[in-house]
Amino acid sequence: MLDARLLKLPIASHQHRHEHHQIVVGVQGEADLSVDGTGSHLDTWRACLVPTEARHDYCGDNQNHVLVINLDPYIPAINTPAHADYERLSPLFEKPRTLDMDNKLQGLVQFAAGEFDRAPENEGLKRHLAASILHCMAERLNDRRRTHGNRNALSPDTIRRYVMENLHRKISVRDLAGVACLSVSRFHELFRDVTGLTPHQFLLQARLEQAAQLLTSTSLSVSEVSFRTGFSSQGALTNALKKHKGTTPTKLRFGEKVA
Repeated sequence: MLDARLLKLPIASHQHRHEHHQIVVGVQGEADLSVDGTGSHLDTWRACLVPTEARHDYCGDNQNHVLVINLDPYIPAINTPAHADYERLSPLFEKPRTLDMDNKLQGLVQFAAGEFDRAPENEGLKRHLAASILHCMAERLNDRRRTHGNRNALSPDTIRRYVMENLHRKISVRDLAGVACLSVSRFHELFRDVTGLTPHQFLLQARLEQAAQLLTSTSLSVSEVSFRTGFSSQGALTNALKKHKGTTPTKLRFGEKVA
């Protein structure tokens, strides 16, 4: 069994458990889940993976819509080690977890939600799209497990890739430590040893470099550039460029190079 549907979670909290695995993906608005006592906040950039029999509470705001994928825990792909997909899919439901989605995965979810709305009676289409989301989530989870098998190892390239994929969002040191599978304090220590920068310095540098690239190579407005690179406003981007690079968006756009 693999089925999927769009739902609107109730505003009042409800609790239940079921005999299938479940993935709950934010599509619109925000929602809160508590799985076996562990809280998870859903928005359009997060998914919650709920193993079978896990007790969970859920509620949402007035605008919330979620994509729910239900999966039979006894299908061979996640229950039979000899199955070709077992190593890839079975780790998804080892424990309750929240999965942060990158731009591409979030785009796939939004596309699938649109197709669900467009063709609500096409169960085959919904199953195929749900399976694609399932496999994409498994690939990302397994990539992180392979990259961070050694919890004391730190890959600046992996951190940079995550930062660039999520540059438009607020990114905390806790988020980066989670990508590296390290505690916040251990991540901060290792990151500075490896890169010579604090995580905050690294993140600001990445935002400024991308902003400069967009200002010099595109016709996007300064406001749009500030949004795409994670600054709270056009003024915040301008102030950061002045303080750290000694220039302004206008000077960059008309030919001055970043220091």
